Amino acid sequence: MDRAWQRPGAPLIRTGLLGGSFNPAHRAHRSISLAAMEQLGLDEMWWLVSPGNPLKTGAKDMAPLAARLASARRVARHSPIRASAIEAKLGTRYTVDTVRKLIQRYPNRRFVWVMGADIVAEMHRWKDWRRLARSIVIAVAVRPGYSGMASASPAAAWLRRFVRTAGGKDWTRWRPPALVLLHLPPDPISATELRRADPDWYARAVTPISTPPPA
Repeated sequence: MDRAWQRPGAPLIRTGLLGGSFNPAHRAHRSISLAAMEQLGLDEMWWLVSPGNPLKTGAKDMAPLAARLASARRVARHSPIRASAIEAKLGTRYTVDTVRKLIQRYPNRRFVWVMGADIVAEMHRWKDWRRLARSIVIAVAVRPGYSGMASASPAAAWLRRFVRTAGGKDWTRWRPPALVLLHLPPDPISATELRRADPDWYARAVTPISTPPPA
């Protein structure tokens, strides 16, 4: 679906990237994505459904990729959100490698990485996380009274100096490392609670979905 945008001189498509297990996808994923799109002035949001989170290796309640992708596409229907398992196609396992390949593959898109404030505290465990921050603007979704940047984690301590106070829609002009804080409405729903309430959700998840993946 991106072939038409690979021509020299084609307008840049402002695209958000939200990675995760989506085990399963739920309304908070959607609401966060739509709010981020509005605050950042995005054209699309891509959900990168991970084939396997390196930090969750061996998780007993991790559903098969096909079920998680189907749930993500279902939740994303009728919106500018595109759910994809493109990491499986690219052969990448780590975010830094995925971002590098996406930037190379889609030169007429400008990407911003969207993540929750709680992830900042563990980001120092990611492979080459400083290199990742130097390659893409990061948008951190925060809840009222908590930004995540006050954490004592190595990543938060290093990243907080790059927080921008300018309007989020200017992010395409920023040179990474650069972070913008997104103030989004809280939602108590969680994938953990959904799995606890319905442990066999994935057995019913794989049904035909009309929404195409981004690649």
